[in-house]
Amino acid sequence: MRAVIQRVTRGRVTVAGEVVGEIGKGYVVLLGVSKEDTPEAADYMADKVAGLRVFEDEQGKMNRSILDAGGAVLAISQFTLYGDVRRGRRPGFDQAGRPEVAEPLYERFVEKLKGYGLTVETGRFQTHMEVELVNDGPVTILVDSDRNF
Repeated sequence: MRAVIQRVTRGRVTVAGEVVGEIGKGYVVLLGVSKEDTPEAADYMADKVAGLRVFEDEQGKMNRSILDAGGAVLAISQFTLYGDVRRGRRPGFDQAGRPEVAEPLYERFVEKLKGYGLTVETGRFQTHMEVELVNDGPVTILVDSDRNF
């Protein structure tokens, strides 16, 4: 799995003109699932998101997690994180998980975050979404369950 985690002051996702998920302070997480991913990868990613310390403490250091800061998560499935552009100009998506594999793992990720007591909003799987956010900092972190980066 791959995630782009953005610390935000607010975020929202709209489908066909309808707001389907909205948060204030927290993270917008764009989550990609590969065809090789497992339930353990989903758990690892959720643990990493919940424990990531990128909120400032009293001294202004990034030392607090989203749990400490009382933030929420807007989790958006995004298969294009597995777009491969090493050859040619059009991305190939051979490594992206098929919907029947990706959706249960995405849902597991969401449920694991909720298990931490976090408020988690989502988009709609396999639909065209418009995602709006205000990146705070800006702070953007990449996480990969294979620990490639």
